[in-house]
Amino acid sequence: MSENARLIWNEIAPEGAKALFAIHPYLLNETALPAELIHLVFLRVSQINGCAYCIDLHTRDLLKTMAADKVALIPVWAEVPHLFPHHYRAALAWAEEVTLIAETRASDAAYAAAAAVFAPKELVDLTITIAAMNAFNRLGAPFRLPVKARP
Repeated sequence: MSENARLIWNEIAPEGAKALFAIHPYLLNETALPAELIHLVFLRVSQINGCAYCIDLHTRDLLKTMAADKVALIPVWAEVPHLFPHHYRAALAWAEEVTLIAETRASDAAYAAAAAVFAPKELVDLTITIAAMNAFNRLGAPFRLPVKARP
């Protein structure tokens, strides 16, 4: 364990971890959402929540399909709209709205904007994606899940 890590939650509660991780096959295989969009949302939510482990993991996942210079600009996606397709921008906006729900209250305007782009099932699946990543971040960040060392 790294010097900053507190607990490796998924090792201490493997059945709880198994239950949470069970969402991944659903999201990646059973929804109409593209895998790249799912990883994009995972990364943005993790950036907002400050989960180093998840930022590292989902940056690496996204770099398999997206150019590094584009990945680097995800925190400022709204300032570079020409780099992200409309449905990616809508997903990112909704991800921020839902992740910051204590502040935003998932406003009617934000909901309407997301609902204008995503069919009802897609919007529910997108929101499940956001909720799942928030759950993982709320375990990884407070327990300071360590980022794997690299040369």
